[in-house]
Amino acid sequence: MITSVKNETIKNWSKLKKKKYREKMQQFIIEGDHLIEEAISSGWEIDAIVAVENKTFDHSDNSLKVVRVTEPVMLHLSETKSPQGILAIVKMKAFNITTQKRLLLLDEIQDPGNLGTMIRTADAAGFDAVLLGRGTVDVYNDKTIRSTQGSLFHLPILPVDLLEEIPRLKAEGVNILVSTLERAKTIDQVNPTDKMGLVVGNEGNGVSDAILELADERIHIPIYGQAESLNVSVAAGIMMYALQMK
Repeated sequence: MITSVKNETIKNWSKLKKKKYREKMQQFIIEGDHLIEEAISSGWEIDAIVAVENKTFDHSDNSLKVVRVTEPVMLHLSETKSPQGILAIVKMKAFNITTQKRLLLLDEIQDPGNLGTMIRTADAAGFDAVLLGRGTVDVYNDKTIRSTQGSLFHLPILPVDLLEEIPRLKAEGVNILVSTLERAKTIDQVNPTDKMGLVVGNEGNGVSDAILELADERIHIPIYGQAESLNVSVAAGIMMYALQMK
């Protein structure tokens, strides 16, 4: 039982709340039974499960190291308002794209909730991977992780330089569809190809001009009411499903 927030192990784990330490230690924190079970069942490596003294749980891997802590220590480690009394320290994975039929490419997405929702939707829509362009919020941000509802563990998610990655994908036959209002066809006019990459951009500025120039097709969702625009995660979801259902 660890009872002090000054314990060296606790101090090191607490550092994982910051991106630079997550990257340095190649670990991140997840909270709650659901996310822990998703990580385990998806084959991610768990460094330790951390639980308060009276917390009971039944996870599929009983060989995992379990560290018991007091409620104050759990509150110190947790980033949620109402901790569930259990969290896990997870090791990051390095991914390569092995299947390139359906890819979601994100250009400078800033909101962690939007990023998490798009990862969750890409998983639900059967996309093969999510590529995070420069300037996109950290996928291991606590809010992003919670917004994915476990989909973080189901498909490859990797940071890339889109200006370098898109030409490489095009050379391998991936059709690049970029979401924009400028000189764009509506989503219903698109004829999906076997290999496609859907690019959506920053909440305020959209896709950068440099990436727009790399598009094979420019697409948008028509607005029938008086709303000026759609939330980027909603728009991405509509387009992903529209492309999959054709």
